[in-house]
Amino acid sequence: MSPCHFVIFGATGNLTTIKLLPALYHLEKADRLADALEFIALARRDWSQGDWAEHMQLALQEKLGDAFDMDIASRLIERFTYVRGDYAQPEAYDSLMEALSRPKSGVCENIVFYLAIRPADFLNVVTHLHNAGFSGKVARHRIVVEKPFGEDLESARMLNMRLHQHFDEDQIYRIDHYLGKETVQNLMVFRFANSLIEPIWNRNYIDHVQITVAEDKGIDSRAGYFDSSGALKDMLQNHMMQLLTVMAMEPPATLDADALQDEKVKVLRSIRTIPREAVNSYAIRAQYSAGTAGDEEAVAYREEENVADDSTTETYVAAKFYIDNWRWKGVPFYLRTGKRLQQKMTSIFIRFKHPPQQLFQNTSLQNIEPNWIVLAIQPHECMHIEMHAKEPGLDMNTRRVDLKAPYRDEGEASLDAYETLLLDIIDGDRSLFIRFDEVEWAWQVVDPILRHWAAADSYVHTYPAGSWGPEEATRLFDSDDQNWRNQIEQA
Repeated sequence: MSPCHFVIFGATGNLTTIKLLPALYHLEKADRLADALEFIALARRDWSQGDWAEHMQLALQEKLGDAFDMDIASRLIERFTYVRGDYAQPEAYDSLMEALSRPKSGVCENIVFYLAIRPADFLNVVTHLHNAGFSGKVARHRIVVEKPFGEDLESARMLNMRLHQHFDEDQIYRIDHYLGKETVQNLMVFRFANSLIEPIWNRNYIDHVQITVAEDKGIDSRAGYFDSSGALKDMLQNHMMQLLTVMAMEPPATLDADALQDEKVKVLRSIRTIPREAVNSYAIRAQYSAGTAGDEEAVAYREEENVADDSTTETYVAAKFYIDNWRWKGVPFYLRTGKRLQQKMTSIFIRFKHPPQQLFQNTSLQNIEPNWIVLAIQPHECMHIEMHAKEPGLDMNTRRVDLKAPYRDEGEASLDAYETLLLDIIDGDRSLFIRFDEVEWAWQVVDPILRHWAAADSYVHTYPAGSWGPEEATRLFDSDDQNWRNQIEQA
């Protein structure tokens, strides 16, 4: 591997401390970081190189606990150079240029700029990088941006236009950490490596699909961000849309980045536009009220610190989408996400249609439940198919049998999504990153909902903390026999 510099803006921030440093530690431990790879940590704090080394060690010890190994940490720390500077000021880029001009592994034109900073500061940093000579004119320079990419369709387009003034599309790595999760990547293997799945993965056999991302915690200290964003922008527009596209996409011709992204964009472009006057039939928003979450008493959202008393920001959103293409025409996709729900869970539930002819009308099997495929992403990592079999005995009774396939065998280690994504960034593999037309079409899908809520923000439903959300969410279903699936395994 040729020499590579990896510059982290906001190196003392929460994202770097909690996610990036532990992920790099594990990559160092696995011997996946090339000898020629060096890191520059840029932050405002008036620290020496020794101060930074101490910070890294303490951060890793706190995150890893008993698994911390000082020898591995020392190897990683040795790769880092700390640069003090305010990324909003031009002087910081002079210091950065100086650090890049004296590399340990030779002259380097292969540079990654990771913006672990507020999205509001992206353009400021990109402009300073351009003025300092680090623009996209150098083909091996890459810039990494976290979500959210824009606050709505218009702002996303504006941000993209400004980034493209200095960097080409193939140099911009937009991270959605859900795509780095092993269990999300496994969805593609499940779909495209098993010939028994593909023939039934369509409107002829599937009744509907549910995608649930539930959190049992509140907003913690994120009120400043969350109250101006809400669950729709924070979760559904990005993470959940990615899950939907992976579930619904056609098999790509190859696993190359463009081939994968082309198929995901086709799904987003096929999602039926929600009529402005019918938004309430397609989406519902709600806030958590006081209740009991786990073993603790939880206050209402509006009583959380730094949340306005009259806030209409949604902590829960449920929405219905239709993909108007050959495979999925008429199949509803129900998406929901919320905070302070009964349990933490990210799962995809696929319900199949009833058999075309009911052969057991005069038996106890008359009202038999349909089949399900459940793809559990977190905290459970498993796939299972629910089927029916005759119960032993003289009568024609049934019982459900589960064909379960745990993703991970006992003792197998779990990888953090950032380990995969950071390695792909270093290697220049864009397969698990978001192309702008994906971002744009995802915003277009939710834009009618955002506009309607912005124009009628006087009312929002509520649900008790510790529940599964507002009762009103059931009105989204197309038929009376459709209900939210709240458990991985049914009782």
